[in-house]
Amino acid sequence: MRKTGGTTAPGRVRARPPAVPSVRPPASPVVRALAMAGAFAATVLFSVVLARLTLEPSAASVALVHSNVHPGRSIGAYLDGTSVREAARQLGGNVLLGVPLGVLLPVLVPQARGLLRVAVVTAALMTLVELIQGALVSGRAFDVDDVILNTSGALLGYLLVGRRLGRAVHPRRRHWWHRRPRPVEAGTGE
Repeated sequence: MRKTGGTTAPGRVRARPPAVPSVRPPASPVVRALAMAGAFAATVLFSVVLARLTLEPSAASVALVHSNVHPGRSIGAYLDGTSVREAARQLGGNVLLGVPLGVLLPVLVPQARGLLRVAVVTAALMTLVELIQGALVSGRAFDVDDVILNTSGALLGYLLVGRRLGRAVHPRRRHWWHRRPRPVEAGTGE
């Protein structure tokens, strides 16, 4: 029989093997170890900066701070009541404060990869920071808008860098739903 363009005989189509999603080979153990060590060092540095920015008392602003549990209230106040420069500093600073989490989480904790997981972990961590800040630090208060802005920054960091970096260090796992059954070949008796 003569084979012609994907068929073996008139009316019979040759079976093609199923498409297998391309899986990138894992990074070498040395590269992975260096990436993990670098991410750990960056996380320690980020933690120190985060503590300095959020957990130091501010005696000058004790009378000015108020807790905010209404999403959007502080953001609206900054946009309406302050200069553009001050609003950009406050709002942009809170967004930038979350970016390192979106970059570092997928590298340090491969189970935290994914947009929703990064959002949940960041929101939980930043809520904890805000609660500690509001309860224990004078001149600071809990602000739900800070949590929202920090989480937005983490999502931005994840989408721009963290997703790719996490996949480079920890290759994608093959889940059970990615596995397709092998087709039975004619004449093999399987």
